[in-house]
Amino acid sequence: MKEKRKLLMELFTSTLYLSAFTFGGGYVIVSLLKERFVDQLHYIDEKEMLDLVAIAQSAPGAIAVNGAIVLGYKMAGILGIIVCVIGTIIPPIVIISVIAYFYKIFITNKIISAMLLGMRAGIGAIIISVVYDMTLSVMDEHQSRNILIMIVSFVLNYFFNIMYIILGCILLAIIDLVMRRKKA
Repeated sequence: MKEKRKLLMELFTSTLYLSAFTFGGGYVIVSLLKERFVDQLHYIDEKEMLDLVAIAQSAPGAIAVNGAIVLGYKMAGILGIIVCVIGTIIPPIVIISVIAYFYKIFITNKIISAMLLGMRAGIGAIIISVVYDMTLSVMDEHQSRNILIMIVSFVLNYFFNIMYIILGCILLAIIDLVMRRKKA
């Protein structure tokens, strides 16, 4: 029971901290969740984290909250979900409330505008780092299939909307399944 409480407190404080000091959206917080729970605490491995991110991306809603939901469930069940979601949503609620209250002052302040502009470059670097790390780990296993999926997804995304990417990946999965069954 004491270990469960310690785990829940760790989940809450980690998600609260990451959510409070993360700017740039859900993909940034996902990279920081990976750093915290995979690299630092070793609660889950990198493959599990990729699976959790895939689940979080496929569900409707904010990826930061979805990531907290799947991570919380994986680590501590329903109570983990509640703790992680509360830890994740408190900082944005507080920050948005403060910004809404002082909106007129913030919108005309040159220092705040410069800070936000500077954050964009940092956010871009973090997202590129996450994509690079995830690409390397995806490429480690079944390399040719994963390269094909990435290329097809990029091409479909350029010409069509997300629905065609999903349909294309389903088609590739069916073809892969049929090919594996023929080999076996």
